[in-house]
Amino acid sequence: MDPYITEWLNLAVRWVHMITGVAWIGASFYFVWLENNLNRENPKEGLSGDLWAIHGGGIYHLEKYKLAPPKMPETLHWFKWEAYFTWITGVALLTIVFYSNADIYLVKPGSGIEPMTAVAIGVGSLIAGWFVYDFLCDSPLGKKPMLLGVVLFAALVAAAWALSLVFSGRGAYIHVGAIIGTIMVGNVFRIIMPAQRGLVKAIEENREPDPELPAKGLLRSRHNNYLTLPVLFIMISNHFPSTYGNEYNWAILAGLSVISVLVRHYFNTRHGSQKYAWTIPTAALGLVCLAFVSAPTKTSSVPMAVESNGHNHGVVEVSEFVQVKSIIMERCTVCHSQSPTHPAFATAPAGVMLDTPQQMQNEVTRIVAQTVTTNIMPLGNLTQMTPEEREA
Repeated sequence: MDPYITEWLNLAVRWVHMITGVAWIGASFYFVWLENNLNRENPKEGLSGDLWAIHGGGIYHLEKYKLAPPKMPETLHWFKWEAYFTWITGVALLTIVFYSNADIYLVKPGSGIEPMTAVAIGVGSLIAGWFVYDFLCDSPLGKKPMLLGVVLFAALVAAAWALSLVFSGRGAYIHVGAIIGTIMVGNVFRIIMPAQRGLVKAIEENREPDPELPAKGLLRSRHNNYLTLPVLFIMISNHFPSTYGNEYNWAILAGLSVISVLVRHYFNTRHGSQKYAWTIPTAALGLVCLAFVSAPTKTSSVPMAVESNGHNHGVVEVSEFVQVKSIIMERCTVCHSQSPTHPAFATAPAGVMLDTPQQMQNEVTRIVAQTVTTNIMPLGNLTQMTPEEREA
């Protein structure tokens, strides 16, 4: 496909993905907040609680029934299409960016995995992720939420580690996000919506609703709520090569996910007390520690220059610019040029062009970060840059 068309297709699908994702996550955050802030003291008959709120110049009164009202209202608002379209556009984006250019974006350089094999592994991981999660939730572990959470976290970390062995850092991260997204939409499609439809049908048929299904739906909804922040980080992670480009990228992702869950837990519990206020400074300290322990080791194997008088002034000798320029022209300007020669790119990725010495000098920080510190460029090492060239 024409790379120009691909770029605009990427833009359109990504935009819709963001719009529907914001709508879905916003609804999730709001309804969990609503559930946690209900006034449950002496509720009216048939109610489990109510809540008064003010927003946008108006005052609202919301009531929650223990199960359902005696008679269904004429208009009942459902929340499902935000979730479905977020997942659909996410899979479309995964196909456009990673599966259609698997050799560039998905396959880990040196892994020996064929592009189509990598795509099959990616699709299989999404399917397996949902079935493993659903099985664990319906097992005896489902009765022990804390233990279930620990096991699910360990399973996702294991998946991140395994995927990092065959996928690029970005590819591994995005597939962990896709697994989580598939779990979340599976909860909506397979558990939450059937529970809600069963509740409405029971009321319409004048029979007592089964309380087990709504309770199960509420549990899965809470799972979705805690999974949102790790997914949001993964959505923006491609901007931070120090995370996905690290040798232990899977461990960094695990650490950032723990930090995300701590932050989410504070906001989910602060209505009752401040006993979990410690999670915020702990998360901040954890972020600092993670940045510290994952920092690249700064070493140099080049000798120090010695003046003619024999005194060492610690001035690091650098390679001749002409050598560096030739490496960049051969290995980098295939994509990063005003006129890229690689068929996958109509314009230079991220607008970075390295055609002239001045442009190269302007991008020194990025060049070092992405070709030396993390080795994530060239993408998929498609131009076969050698370790010696990276050192130069």
